[in-house]
Amino acid sequence: MLNNKSRLALFILCFLFLAGAFCAEEQVSSQGRAGFVYNSKGRRNPFIPLVSSDGRIIRLETEGTGTDLLLEGIIYDSQGLSYAIVNGAVVKVGDEIAGYQVLKIEEDRVIFIKEGEMRAVEIKKEEE
Repeated sequence: MLNNKSRLALFILCFLFLAGAFCAEEQVSSQGRAGFVYNSKGRRNPFIPLVSSDGRIIRLETEGTGTDLLLEGIIYDSQGLSYAIVNGAVVKVGDEIAGYQVLKIEEDRVIFIKEGEMRAVEIKKEEE
């Protein structure tokens, strides 16, 4: 059986152990999951809603000047119903993005036109 001094020592050790664990948990939560920071790499933050609580679509302002065309993907259809993902938006022939109009969507590139000047943007292949 434990005497009073041993019980007191055991109580103090347990208290210190639990207090240390609580302080460590507080440090993690105050930094937001151990200091994790979301890097969007220029894309939309997926945690920001696209629709308001009353059902209206929220238009998010994107960073940059809007003159760069980043071709992220192509859904090609030989019948002419092709789509492309440009600057995070899905476009088809005739659509306008960043001041350019989509003129033609091919298997590996999209041709844009702006003020009579054509610009072809090729999709970048993933390196293996």
